[in-house]
Amino acid sequence: MQKQISNLDKLTLSNDFLFKHVMLRKRICKHILEELLHTQIADITYLEAEQTIDVYPDSHGIRLDVRIADTANTHYNLEMQVKNPVNRATGKFLLPKRTRYYQAMLDTDMLQKGQDYDELSPTYIIFFCLFDFFQDSQRIYTFKKRCLENMNIELADEAVIMFLNTLGTKGDVSPDIQSLFDYINSNIINSNFTREVADTIVEIKNDKKVRDAYMTYEMRMKDMRDEAHAEGKAEGLAEGKAEGLAEGKAKEKTATAKRLLSMGLSVEDIAKATSLSVEQVEAIKAE
Repeated sequence: MQKQISNLDKLTLSNDFLFKHVMLRKRICKHILEELLHTQIADITYLEAEQTIDVYPDSHGIRLDVRIADTANTHYNLEMQVKNPVNRATGKFLLPKRTRYYQAMLDTDMLQKGQDYDELSPTYIIFFCLFDFFQDSQRIYTFKKRCLENMNIELADEAVIMFLNTLGTKGDVSPDIQSLFDYINSNIINSNFTREVADTIVEIKNDKKVRDAYMTYEMRMKDMRDEAHAEGKAEGLAEGKAEGLAEGKAKEKTATAKRLLSMGLSVEDIAKATSLSVEQVEAIKAE
């Protein structure tokens, strides 16, 4: 138990667990949205923090850090992204298509609640990234759909994706947003706003309910890691078994081909009998 408490005490805002709990403080979250979008928001409502949406039984569920709606019925999904995920098999980065999937799931979830297409709420998916995904040093990368033939024509589907690059040096952001980036990067407190965030973090870490929730969270993460490890091990064993069977069959075919060659059968007949190619039988004959 002491280890779990110590781990919580070491967390910084870049940790998704702590990020979620800080964003659950309405005053802080609302201020961040207002500073990012240069607008006034009357109030925000938390739809459900860390909500998992499984639209269909066999679909890939998504875990949302914080999902919010304002009084104008604009929906916001805020995510902390520390690492730049990549598919090891293909070498492709996952973040762009991850945002596409998040958007699709959010829209489908709203439609399942009885809305028509024209009632879909405006949405902002906002990723706080501790890396520069697009490598252009922009502090904020904002994406909307536009016509390639005429970039002045916007699709106006009211879906916006924003990547906040905490390492960025280009583009204007408000002083409070820049101070938040500095705080996320290096825990530097250089504004009244980040002082408020830091004080809130101390308060959160001293909350017994949060400590208990973090212990549950850690156990759940451990279970997920153990399950993934077990699945990987089982998959590796299955692949090894399949490779072993294939190798055994290949050796058996080679041995059969050698026996038939010693009996004087033609290469073509042996190829038909063993399902080997003529070239493979020729190679065995030449050994």
